[in-house]
Amino acid sequence: MQRISEPELMEAAAQARAYAEADFEEANSLFVDSFRVAFGADLRGRALDLGCGPADIVCRLAQYYPQLRFDAVDGAAAMLKWAERSVAGYGLGDRVALLQRHLPCHDLPAARYQVITSNSLLHHMHDPHDFWAMVAAYAGTGSRVMVMDLLRPASLAAASALVAQYAAAAPDILRRDFYNSLLAAYRPAEIVRQLQCAGLAQLEVGVVSDRHWLVGGRLG
Repeated sequence: MQRISEPELMEAAAQARAYAEADFEEANSLFVDSFRVAFGADLRGRALDLGCGPADIVCRLAQYYPQLRFDAVDGAAAMLKWAERSVAGYGLGDRVALLQRHLPCHDLPAARYQVITSNSLLHHMHDPHDFWAMVAAYAGTGSRVMVMDLLRPASLAAASALVAQYAAAAPDILRRDFYNSLLAAYRPAEIVRQLQCAGLAQLEVGVVSDRHWLVGGRLG
């Protein structure tokens, strides 16, 4: 099945609310647990999260790594309002800065980051090179990188089956967005080629669930 792109930003208030209030516990825990296993418990410095959404993953990582300071980026003002609630709820306002940016951008607070993370952003990008170019530009020698996103199914029927399996009780707007996101997602072989073009081929690509792939590694 060929990729079908979707809008880059979740700008509608109803759309942002549905996403922020959805139950992504399984996927978010998969990301955080994978990160902790890959990189251990002793990390410090500046961290960059691209496409932070409601910032649940950022807040979880910031709690676990008290020596990391996060710049969390999202292009949608409606989504950042929910991120503000998350950061305030976790009491992390002193270590998590929320920034509204549309990728690619070149005006982030730090020139290099020791950690770069992203979850479920790449499938929104019309040009995936813009995403990986950001990672390459802001990473340095020794930077830890972890990116997770949806895995495009083999057919429209398979996409519908995943929506029925994992979002049966979700609001219609979330079911529609999940379906469209599956159609817009990339496959591991495509990710490998994207990493090669961006000079990031040393990062490892793997499938970690029936609907997610994961890229991770330490650069340099």
